[in-house]
Amino acid sequence: MNRAKGEIVWGRTIAPTRSVFFKNCWCAFQDWRKSRKLKATLHQFSDFELKDIGITRGEIDYLASLAMIERPDIISDLSPRA
Repeated sequence: MNRAKGEIVWGRTIAPTRSVFFKNCWCAFQDWRKSRKLKATLHQFSDFELKDIGITRGEIDYLASLAMIERPDIISDLSPRA
């Protein structure tokens, strides 16, 4: 029988522990915050700067959600230039 990490077996029932639940909630919250930070950073760029990196203002929400799925480190790659 395969069990997920952090699960306890009680008789015939498999129940995830509370710590796993809260860890998953915390990770989801952190991902949401990173996504919002990326969106805010990209919205600070001018249209010319966005065009220079190959995106439009309308694609920011899509790219922020995609970045959290595929490349969580992308936030550190994009920072506003002074």
